Amino acid sequence: MNITLNGHPETIPDDLTVEGFLSTRDLQPIRVAVEINEELVPRKTFSETRIQPGDRIEVVTFVGGG
Repeated sequence: MNITLNGHPETIPDDLTVEGFLSTRDLQPIRVAVEINEELVPRKTFSETRIQPGDRIEVVTFVGGG
């Protein structure tokens, strides 16, 4: 299915949850924030929130430092 990821067109497998999508990118849910169509997705719903064709997804990774 076609989506927009961080402003760029992407093709991903059908029927993915946010959690499943993150695992395809080797991203740990605890280290990212996800927004779909300008709505923040609560981390506790990653496993049940399904990605739909045409969704605009923003994924921001947290980086530690000092």
